[in-house]
Amino acid sequence: MTDLLHEQVDTRPDEIAYVFLRNGEDNADSMTYRQLDTAANARAAGLLTKGLSGGRVLLMYPAGLEFVRALLGCMQGRVVAAPVQVPSRREHLRKIRRIAQDADTSVVLTTTRIKAEVEQRFTDAPELAPLTLIPTDSTDLSAITDQSVTAPAPGDIALLQYTSGSTGDPKGVMIRHENFVANAAQTDQSRPLTPEGRVVSWLPHFHDMGLMFGIVLPLYAGVPSYIMAPEAFIRRPARWLEAVARIGATHSVAPSFAYEMCAQADLRGDMSEVGDLSRWRFAGNGAEPVRQAAIEAFCAAFKPYGFDRRAMCPGYGLAENTLTATLTPDRRPPTVGWISLEALRAGRVEPAAPSTPGAYSVVSCGLPLPGTDLLIVDPVTRHPVGEGRVGEIWVTGPSVAAGYRGRPQDSEEVFRAQPAQDPGPPSLLPQTGPTRGYLRTGDLGYLQGGELYITGRLKDVIVRQGQNHYPQDIELTAEQAVPGLHLNCAVAFSVDDGQREQLIVVVEIDGRVLRDPGLDAVRDQVHQAIHETHRLPVHEVVVVRRGALLKTSSGKIQRQACKQAYLKGRLVALNSPSPSMAARPLGQEAQE
Repeated sequence: MTDLLHEQVDTRPDEIAYVFLRNGEDNADSMTYRQLDTAANARAAGLLTKGLSGGRVLLMYPAGLEFVRALLGCMQGRVVAAPVQVPSRREHLRKIRRIAQDADTSVVLTTTRIKAEVEQRFTDAPELAPLTLIPTDSTDLSAITDQSVTAPAPGDIALLQYTSGSTGDPKGVMIRHENFVANAAQTDQSRPLTPEGRVVSWLPHFHDMGLMFGIVLPLYAGVPSYIMAPEAFIRRPARWLEAVARIGATHSVAPSFAYEMCAQADLRGDMSEVGDLSRWRFAGNGAEPVRQAAIEAFCAAFKPYGFDRRAMCPGYGLAENTLTATLTPDRRPPTVGWISLEALRAGRVEPAAPSTPGAYSVVSCGLPLPGTDLLIVDPVTRHPVGEGRVGEIWVTGPSVAAGYRGRPQDSEEVFRAQPAQDPGPPSLLPQTGPTRGYLRTGDLGYLQGGELYITGRLKDVIVRQGQNHYPQDIELTAEQAVPGLHLNCAVAFSVDDGQREQLIVVVEIDGRVLRDPGLDAVRDQVHQAIHETHRLPVHEVVVVRRGALLKTSSGKIQRQACKQAYLKGRLVALNSPSPSMAARPLGQEAQE
């Protein structure tokens, strides 16, 4: 990564590297490659002075360019950085403390303003006490010493990307310098950034998608990146597209929900000032299930503004692969197929006409990036399966990260998996499998014509608006929402209704809670607690008698079994007229 910066300094020192758009509109801050290199060196020298070289720190920054300066400073100084969200609520601070413990650090780099705000807001919070907040935006560039540090090697860890904020169990993916460079190179090969290219990004920089597409890829290609705060987009989606048009951006990515929000805003008449979108060549679509309805609505709404359907680029990726694993080929519109939902649930892929009852639309996530190989594997037997068969997606290639920090057993199981060699159809086995093994993604999908289609997840992660929500966190909130509920009495899962994922929460209660506060109060309190804590709408709170939830012999909730029981109407809700009304299945299940 440091070599990428030095290369840009050598070839285009005074060209603009990054711009921050205040409110998504005004140029509030900018820097050239030379200025970035100088600022990064200053921060690296400061870290070295504090004895942090070779160690780890958290990066807690608001949207803006100081994050970029600090990130490159850490990389220059061989300090492993772990980006985290600026806390606005107590649960955010708890998550940061858990990440700090997992990363074995107490140092948090931030800005002067954020340091003051956090210390004032959480004065008495015990989670803050062990952390040392160090502002980097007050660095005196004239006071840089001649201290130097050994340049990082390609195999050195550059970043810890935390994929889980679930209670007590954060996992830091160890991403090497060579992983970043490889993923940027692969992505650029698939969807090239030419010298005339421009990037616009509103995605959070502490998430892998915002980090890769907003910061790393533009640095690799040597094109300017215009960064805006996520809140600027959420409050007014038109700001994103107005920036794309005004700047003439060629590359800008977002989750599927963002495209849907823009289409809805257009229907309300909020997009009249968007401008010309004809230069937009790469509208990346990922981080959550890609919806055909969202694609169609967006392409139809913005065709009059010059948006080319071939720019829409569904893809698939995950932090364990640095980010991107597959993309729709350049200058080709998304491929949408229709299959039988009934067959899909049985692990088969059968084509179906769109008008057929039970037909289910699936969007291709494209082809593997150059140098990346996919294998679809039966998750139980570990035997590879053929095209048109559903299995777990396994990935290998230069972007696969080193593993989880401090978790050798998990790393061995997830990052170095080997397919079963016998028995199994020899034609399906890789002829020369990677010596270091495959990355098990935990996601389900199938290959058709060499393209990847995602059908679901082995993981229990619930995805809403591009954000991963961990069911154990939601379940704990539900348990604590109502006085008198017993531990381990709730299960949370999502159900796909064909348009979006809906959150379902099932809660067990005994007779005492049934009498006071009563069914309606339980439902209302669970709804409110989850909304306030996680900012998530709950489609349905199902209240059942104690003992109704399916659990293992050790008392652990069986989420997938509970989900299937819900879908089949076998969870008998209290006060339901009949068992068939116990839990209302959504979408196709309702038709069945």
